[in-house]
Amino acid sequence: MKAQQLITVLKERLGEQTYTWNIDEKTNKLRIEHKALQTGLDLQVGDTLAKYEERGEKAIDEVVYTIDETFKSMEQEKKGFAGQTTIYPVIRSGSFPKQSKEGYTFITTPHTAETTIFYALDLGRTYRLIDEHMLKLLGMDETEVKETARFTVKQLSTPLKKDVVADNTFYFVNANDGYDASRILNEGFMKDIASKIKGEMTVSLPHQDVMIIGDIQNATGYDVLAQMTMYFFSVGTVPITSLSFMYENGKLEPIFIMAKSGNKKEQDK
Repeated sequence: MKAQQLITVLKERLGEQTYTWNIDEKTNKLRIEHKALQTGLDLQVGDTLAKYEERGEKAIDEVVYTIDETFKSMEQEKKGFAGQTTIYPVIRSGSFPKQSKEGYTFITTPHTAETTIFYALDLGRTYRLIDEHMLKLLGMDETEVKETARFTVKQLSTPLKKDVVADNTFYFVNANDGYDASRILNEGFMKDIASKIKGEMTVSLPHQDVMIIGDIQNATGYDVLAQMTMYFFSVGTVPITSLSFMYENGKLEPIFIMAKSGNKKEQDK
């Protein structure tokens, strides 16, 4: 699929009457403007095409869904957020922008050298990252937002899928609700899993829609973990980090995995 073919497909799926479409030939960036809302978003065409080559039509479905839900969120913002207080923490990479495109600073909490905690207002099928401007619309302060998120993340279900490879056990949290990686902040859940681990416990957050917990018994386990984490990182809609963490006594320590030679711990900054 070429860039123009992708744009044609998006126009057919989303509608030409609702949006205007402009592509910057130099940067290969597509600007999609919602006519009624008079606001828009940018789409990196190259990234989408790469995911299409990897995942086919499913990648297109995800892009269409993301665009549609993003504009619904923008529409909701114009109406206001009064009475909406379902807030969850979300994990993002350390390099994720700390300000919205409008220049407002997002509400955040440090997590690890690789990750940062943001806070999201749940809007049903999508959510909106909370910035300092939204605090006024919500009628809440920063402390209230963080305390609410700390409580609600504990209410999320924690479905687990299990796979065993060469005596190493891997647990996958994949509820497909947008908050899979957020479950790492549920201390009770993490302690419960830790009590069942027989070897070394690892945690991986390759993208927002999966968390991988490893019960590592041997060097092969680290090799499998490295390959698995890199794969999920490469296909995720919102990638977080390809690095895995050692989990011990509630603490996370980044590990660098060397193929065929076990693991090497790195000091967290």
